[in-house]
Amino acid sequence: MADRRTSIMEGAARVIARRGVRGLRVEELAAEAGVSTALIYYHFKDRAGILRATLEFINDRAGRYTTERSPDLPPLDARGELEQTLLLELQDAPDVRENSTAWGELRACAVFDPDLRDDLARATRVWVREVAELVGQVRPMASEAALSGAAERLTALVEGLSSRWLSGSLPLPHARDLMASAITGELDRLG
Repeated sequence: MADRRTSIMEGAARVIARRGVRGLRVEELAAEAGVSTALIYYHFKDRAGILRATLEFINDRAGRYTTERSPDLPPLDARGELEQTLLLELQDAPDVRENSTAWGELRACAVFDPDLRDDLARATRVWVREVAELVGQVRPMASEAALSGAAERLTALVEGLSSRWLSGSLPLPHARDLMASAITGELDRLG
């Protein structure tokens, strides 16, 4: 059953990335995932459940592609881990493109959907907290407020750069350069 649930979540991320949240139709999702609509409703109850689970799925997937490293590579220092976490959100890989696009679509829809807004706000707070912890490993003497502020700015910048890159208004190498210089600026600012 876990494989079917994963197939449904992968399908939901693809459909949302292609058609947006408003374009998500359970029948299309079922066809994309190769399952019945009844199975989707069995797992997720309703459309809100599908959206909530998809948000969780893309967050988990992003966590995997931004933190997994080959065991052959030497471990990263704290700054390298911070840079990897943020810069790997800006890579030309199908799952990253899909995740970033779906995240943007969910964020845009949350403007008008209070339930989705709460779920997205929760997911964003977790992401900001994780980045603040990474920044804190590089600058352990910084205050919690300063770490949180730096993490807010860095995560917001990743989202903005990703949107610009995906829409074709910013080349990927330039987006990555801007992100890398922002990381340096935030760390310098924290002393």
